[in-house]
Amino acid sequence: MTKPIIGISGSEIIDDGGIFPGYRRSYVNEDYVDSVVQNGGIPLIIPFTEDDEVIAAQLDQVQGLILSGGHDVDPHLYGEEPLQKLGKTWPERDHFDMLLLKLAEEKGIPVLGVCRGFQIINVAHGGSLYQDLSYRKELTLKHSQDHTPDLPTHKMNLEAGSKLAEVLGKTDFMVNSFHHQIVHEPAPDLKVVGKASDGVVEALENKQGTVIGIQWHPEMMHRNKKVAFMNNIFKWLINKAK
Repeated sequence: MTKPIIGISGSEIIDDGGIFPGYRRSYVNEDYVDSVVQNGGIPLIIPFTEDDEVIAAQLDQVQGLILSGGHDVDPHLYGEEPLQKLGKTWPERDHFDMLLLKLAEEKGIPVLGVCRGFQIINVAHGGSLYQDLSYRKELTLKHSQDHTPDLPTHKMNLEAGSKLAEVLGKTDFMVNSFHHQIVHEPAPDLKVVGKASDGVVEALENKQGTVIGIQWHPEMMHRNKKVAFMNNIFKWLINKAK
């Protein structure tokens, strides 16, 4: 069978030096690309654009979708004004990712949301975020380890019987962590299937088992033999895309 094409939503980076300071470049982190290749798919970076017609045409070329990490989600999308600890937002990319998600769901294309992608899925379905984890009243773990991307640093517990637990083959394990925003209200039509040991929601899925969102970064851990099971997430997406 022909390998499925997995689209990866792109971001932009702006040169801050060299011969073209201020020059904009489309990109995704290489780990996303390699995770797809190593698990049997064909990666295709979907470059950011504000043209809805082009976005729809781009999605027509793929059989699976990864919503990648990046900027904070604009709080206006969940009815809040920006608070002091909100990071940099990019409303146009919010629209880009949410339209990709909407079109993918309409077509029955499987979706994996990672970090910001996880948050986008929650907000697009009617959920909300804490603009910074410090706004959560409960005792909260360090959720941005700031070093060693493939190192798992905090515990994760998945709900037994969930699609994600089935995919990973376990319910208790360690994950890496690189985020300062967290889920506040989960979307009403999504199921919370994973939480960190401090109770922070870190995994959501839809009832059909075709959309999975995770707060951690399995693409950064896929080469770490101690957590090689993280590759199962990409194998699920690729097999589903077939």
